Amino acid sequence: MHTDDYYMQRAIDLAARAHGHTSPNPMVGCVIVKEGRIVGEAFHTAAGQAHAEVAALADAGDVADATVYVSLEPCSHHGRTPPCAELLLKLKPARVVVAMEDPNPLVSGRGLQLLRNAGIQVEVGLLEEKARQLNEVFIKYITTGLPFVIAKCGMSLDGKIATHTGDSKWITGKESREQSHHLRQQVDAILVGSQTVRLDDPSLTTRLQGSAGGNPIRVILDGRERLRGEHKIFAQPREAPSWIVTTTSREYENADAVLNVCGEPGDVDLLELMQELGRREVTSVLIEGGGATLASAFAARIVDKVAFFIGPKIIGGHDAIGAVDGVGAASLSDATLLHGMQATNIGEDILIEAYVQNTR
Repeated sequence: MHTDDYYMQRAIDLAARAHGHTSPNPMVGCVIVKEGRIVGEAFHTAAGQAHAEVAALADAGDVADATVYVSLEPCSHHGRTPPCAELLLKLKPARVVVAMEDPNPLVSGRGLQLLRNAGIQVEVGLLEEKARQLNEVFIKYITTGLPFVIAKCGMSLDGKIATHTGDSKWITGKESREQSHHLRQQVDAILVGSQTVRLDDPSLTTRLQGSAGGNPIRVILDGRERLRGEHKIFAQPREAPSWIVTTTSREYENADAVLNVCGEPGDVDLLELMQELGRREVTSVLIEGGGATLASAFAARIVDKVAFFIGPKIIGGHDAIGAVDGVGAASLSDATLLHGMQATNIGEDILIEAYVQNTR
């Protein structure tokens, strides 16, 4: 017979299938077990669609004496869909096992208390760390109003993202580039500086064969007003929205939106930009550089996670472009500290992922 851990892991795995599709909602999976077998299971597929518990309960039918495993606390408030906790109250399973409480202040324990008050056995905390990591974007957004920010780059072993002539294609291999597109598929927005657009003219879209995922919003910093209408991000028909961020009231007739964000002359205040994106229900941002943009992001302390792809190359040169440009830390005590660092082989490259300490 399978254990509680097995069924909860199944719920978390189901939830992960919706990666990149549920924003601004969390990813949630639900498994219903009766007499030692799974009688219903489901996951939340997209915002506005049925919650995992609702779909799983419909699949299961009679849940008397059943155990419901759910990766996030059942909601107790009316949003785009009715509360899941109320449905569980009506159907009265014998036991509900929850990986973690919902960090949403509108829920945060209320759903669990409703179930307990009705005499349903409730257990919380099984595989909680896995559940929290799965929904790290939602947790950051719902508790701070700010998007979860990932700093990504492809660099040589000596930390260069281009040669001194600006040549950057390709430092990393095709496997890393494909993994980068998976990252794009999982976020609401991609952020780059106008210099990257001018030099590389990228499409900033998700290009994965056979994938049904959409393209994130393209957010381009143009504090120095360098952009014109000939770039791929402005092409029609539009593959993804293009939002231009500037410190002035300049018009961009080819943009889908213009965000006027205060800052020093020519420089966008990135924290204020994150606040504005949060107000627009952008829950996650992937910063793809270049070096100056990444430097500004670390200086503004908006980065939550790094994903650096390292190719087996040495570029060298004083004038070659570094992954994180700018002035940099004056002393090691001022350096950005990371934790939870992991290395993964991606083809011939290495992907380094880590979380930033003392982010906002």
